[in-house]
Amino acid sequence: MDEKMQAAKFKSECLKVMERVKKTRRKIVITKRNVPIAKLVPIDAEDEQVFGRLKGTVHFKGSIIDSIEEGWNANS
Repeated sequence: MDEKMQAAKFKSECLKVMERVKKTRRKIVITKRNVPIAKLVPIDAEDEQVFGRLKGTVHFKGSIIDSIEEGWNANS
């Protein structure tokens, strides 16, 4: 279960709380008047990686090299 913390307490201890989430890898739900308004979660190392994120998501149907038999003019 996620830990809950009041927004006022989070505001006063923000840096400590962020460090705790980083170390413990546990999520914290921030509440305002006992209503959840935000969730602080640890970021995964793989989320930081940009290159290769879409690997395996594109699939080709047919040949990408063969002509599409579409006429075009490079000078137009």
